[in-house]
Amino acid sequence: MTATIRILGIDPGLRHTGWGVIEQTGARLQHVAHGIISVDPNLPMSERLGGIFEAVGELARHHAPHASGVEETIVNANPRSALKLGQARGAAMAALAMAGISVAEFAPRKIKLSVVGTGTADKTQVMFMVKRLLPRAGEMKEDAADALACAICAAHHMPLEMKRGAA
Repeated sequence: MTATIRILGIDPGLRHTGWGVIEQTGARLQHVAHGIISVDPNLPMSERLGGIFEAVGELARHHAPHASGVEETIVNANPRSALKLGQARGAAMAALAMAGISVAEFAPRKIKLSVVGTGTADKTQVMFMVKRLLPRAGEMKEDAADALACAICAAHHMPLEMKRGAA
């Protein structure tokens, strides 16, 4: 019998952190849940990060994933924004680590390649393919679609040893 692995994908953001949970049984993927963690942008940075940490920890407790995937931060034209986004990512990753969940990190290009077939796909293409791969997911916002794409990428790239361990 093939083990079922539950994976939590996270698309970190300071205003909106997308999350999505899928299950993988063999090559079959199934949608479990998805949503957005929204923190008040007027709060001090420490409280915003604390809110992300608490919400991701609650997701980990509620959905009990075996593994997780988190999108890496890309340093773009604004290094300050990238640094702040990295802090949100760190809060999410710390919450997952505190819950005892392994965290795989994926570059946006690798996530797009895993889901769409090209690393240069735009957000519309990613959302279209997430809906195709997870037809029961229904409607979702871009951040949730990106998180589900991250979970799909994790399912494709998860080491075999981990899949055996979750059985």
